Amino acid sequence: MPPGGIAGRLQRLPVFYGWVVVAVAFVTMSIGVNVRTAFSLLYPPLLTEFGWERGVTAAAFSLGFLAATMITPVVGLMMDRVGPRLVIAAGALMCSTGLISATVMTEPWHLYLSMGVLVVGGSTAMAYLVHSVFLPNWFAAQRALAIGIAFSGVGIGSIVLFPLLQMVIDSYGWRAACWLLVAMLIFIVLPLNLALQRQKPADIGEHPDGVDPNKRDERTGRSHLIDNVVDKEWVAINWTLARAMRTREFWLVFVGFTASLFAWYTILVHQTQYIIDQGYSVSTAALALGVVPLLGVGAQIGFGYLSDQIGREWGHTIGCLGFVICYGALLRMQADPHVGWLMVMIAAQGLLGYSMTPNFGAIPAELFQGPHFGAIYGVINVGSTLGAALGPWLIGWLHDLQGNYQSGFWIAGSATVFSCVCIWLAAPRKVRLVAGQARRRQRQLAVA
Repeated sequence: MPPGGIAGRLQRLPVFYGWVVVAVAFVTMSIGVNVRTAFSLLYPPLLTEFGWERGVTAAAFSLGFLAATMITPVVGLMMDRVGPRLVIAAGALMCSTGLISATVMTEPWHLYLSMGVLVVGGSTAMAYLVHSVFLPNWFAAQRALAIGIAFSGVGIGSIVLFPLLQMVIDSYGWRAACWLLVAMLIFIVLPLNLALQRQKPADIGEHPDGVDPNKRDERTGRSHLIDNVVDKEWVAINWTLARAMRTREFWLVFVGFTASLFAWYTILVHQTQYIIDQGYSVSTAALALGVVPLLGVGAQIGFGYLSDQIGREWGHTIGCLGFVICYGALLRMQADPHVGWLMVMIAAQGLLGYSMTPNFGAIPAELFQGPHFGAIYGVINVGSTLGAALGPWLIGWLHDLQGNYQSGFWIAGSATVFSCVCIWLAAPRKVRLVAGQARRRQRQLAVA
């Protein structure tokens, strides 16, 4: 029996419903991820009103990421148990509670609990981890493309949401901005996910995109089933977290993602000050910071599609190459602060580096997809979060020690190369082919 409600009425359009899932994920991430990023807009008025030291105030964000790291495995486990509808709803309610609590705070520890633990920590249940767990279930042929479209919501959301929030702060104060975010979470994110979001196509009695053996091509008579399995014995294993952690592939992906996020968040945190240090204006540095995610929207979608054609290893390599070029341009700027190197840095980071994001969900799914994938990916994501936390701190510490970013940027650039090597060694292509590779293999077999 088909489920009731809106989801039930859309069941007759299984492929279309997969894209409904992506659309809901796009909206959720455009609000849910940017709720925590909005802290940077609230930071100045908080300093002005309360007079707290900058370190004391900014510590709320760091504490929030620490909380997020601690709850990441729990979120992954809950995704396996109850699915995205309840997990995302819990995240929206947790963030809303934090934002409302912040409007009545009077002490720094109130800030840590509200904007830190509840908002930043709670946003984990609406962000990359959660969507990387269930979106691969819906797509076999267009997996990275679907993930890339969903993740591009973060960039689009920041372009739309941040100017709106700043206008509200300027006109009505930071508390009004908090209430606006609460309204978006309660009246947009919460109902959309409760009504429409699903863990897997089987929940509505359907198959993933590209894996529907009941339908055949009217011209050729062939099934639409994509035979992409290479290692049938591996795929037949019921992958639990304990079993996955005993494999070489798990730790290669864990370390590879840690290294890539190390490099990514290093540049994210330090690039603005570095650009200013090279003689550029504050407005130019801020413009660079804003243009990069805008370019990244196209990169996530375009290279997500390409990853579905040429393979996850090559898709990840393109992203790593973007950050290698980015760090090379930054190092070159120190000797020759020409605007051309700044443009190379922006283009490499946005157009190539951001292409890495669709593969963060697709690569582990090719290896360990199954009923316990949430728990497996949750632990992998701990490594990613640690890399994101370690990179900015270590490179900042090296700058304080040496007075420049030269050795730090060399380390971060090398980390991207190391990440690339790890993913090639993990070799998801030896377990499952992407759709483009599978179709080419089928054509070759047909000719033979």
